[in-house]
Amino acid sequence: MAKRRLPTGIQTFRELRESDCYYVDKTGYALRLFQSGKHYFLSRPRRFGKSLFLDTLKELFDGSQSLFVGLDVHDHWDWSVAFPVVRLDFGGLNATKPSALDEHVQEQLAEIENDANMPTHQASAPLRFRHLLRTLHRDSGQRVCVLVDEYDKPILDALEKPDLARANREYLHGLYGMIKSCDAHIRFSFLTGVSKFSKVSLFSGLNNLIDITLDERYAAICGYTESDIDTVFAAELPGLDREQIREWYNGYSWGLPADTVYNPFALLLLFDKRTFAPWWFETGTPSFLTKLLTERCVAAYRLDGLRASMALLNSFDVGSIATEALLFQTGYLTVGRRERGDDGIEYFRLAYPNREVRQSLNLSLLNYVTGDPSQREEQSQDLQGLLRSGDMDGLEAWFRALFAGIPYHWHSRNTIADYEGYYASVFYSFFVGSGATVTAEDSGSTGRADLAVQTASRTYLFEFKVFTASQQGAALRQLQERDYAAKYHHRGLPIHLVGVEFNAQTRTVEVFETAFA
Repeated sequence: MAKRRLPTGIQTFRELRESDCYYVDKTGYALRLFQSGKHYFLSRPRRFGKSLFLDTLKELFDGSQSLFVGLDVHDHWDWSVAFPVVRLDFGGLNATKPSALDEHVQEQLAEIENDANMPTHQASAPLRFRHLLRTLHRDSGQRVCVLVDEYDKPILDALEKPDLARANREYLHGLYGMIKSCDAHIRFSFLTGVSKFSKVSLFSGLNNLIDITLDERYAAICGYTESDIDTVFAAELPGLDREQIREWYNGYSWGLPADTVYNPFALLLLFDKRTFAPWWFETGTPSFLTKLLTERCVAAYRLDGLRASMALLNSFDVGSIATEALLFQTGYLTVGRRERGDDGIEYFRLAYPNREVRQSLNLSLLNYVTGDPSQREEQSQDLQGLLRSGDMDGLEAWFRALFAGIPYHWHSRNTIADYEGYYASVFYSFFVGSGATVTAEDSGSTGRADLAVQTASRTYLFEFKVFTASQQGAALRQLQERDYAAKYHHRGLPIHLVGVEFNAQTRTVEVFETAFA
């Protein structure tokens, strides 16, 4: 199979199809949506193909038949009918100034009016939007298709300015409310974004909007499946380790746990650069995310396995953002599995999707805590060497230096009761960042070790405790007495038991003890 052009960063369906690019056919989803309903909402993380799918819908409604030859939808679409399209795109907007949002909307409405040879209708944006929908329906004889890309960006841009964020939310509430009031003039509407703000705050008038974010039928509407990689991109695979591709970039799930997809942006950059790296993560992890997680003293090792209901995942609003909702909607956690609680409610067990996110998010948190990325990189490299060699004296010195180097104000954020979890979280992040296989609160038949760290040549089991003179050595004793190492003997590799006890008063590592299992 001959190589084609990689569609990295291309969000225009026409350019993609006319430039001999690889294309993963998503038009079957478009057909199903059009035939099954009317008003839809989809949340996916940034750079996951939402804009391309929206542009595909636009070309479909425009009747651009030549672009769809050979695709799923082609033989099932009435190409004799074209629908008027109103597309609003907030992707290029910087809504951190009070007037920016209205100016942006008014400019887009004016462009649509001009393209339709319609006299400009000067009024408030919602009234202008309503007039546009009614006039397009009347003049074309076809009801309008409304497409809104990055509907939530004006709010997300302003989250660190709550008053402005609320003002932008109220503005959009009035604008989107016209989709409901003009229902008779609309054939189809599709809104996409990163987050899902509660219907009460933003979509209260649009109660007929169908959310397909966690609908199993649309789990792969964005992203690439395993089959897509092995067929569409088969020509790009030689020279790359297939298992590594899966480990680094697969794992996102919005349906059944088995129906996972790859991050398209990261995968396309892998095929271009031929190097495994956190390509998606490096395009802009929001600073407010790491700041928020740190301010809330969220233990990094507890992120993998968070449990949340549908209601909690949807509880996203200005000034009220649940940690689980934030991490899920922005793509740093995904659905690991679904569970049915004793109360009959379905719950979602969240998990890191892949190595790229797990490793990069933990390094990002460390950079925020230590305040010195260059020092962190050096420490991480030192840790890799110590873990490979089994140098326990060196590992103790590394632990003590790291603990002593954490700024005082980070210590002071935590009560004594938080210390074990907080510092275990810091060390967890370092281990994950070093590329080791790390399991937090690793369960066995006799209990749970705080951290299990596996390298190609060794296994380390860690227990963390706050030091008390009367219980000195309790961390290592617990590892030994409960035989946490039993489940690892089958590896046939050395197993190191490491008990670490922190002194809350002196802010030092009081006890660092090791033993072989």
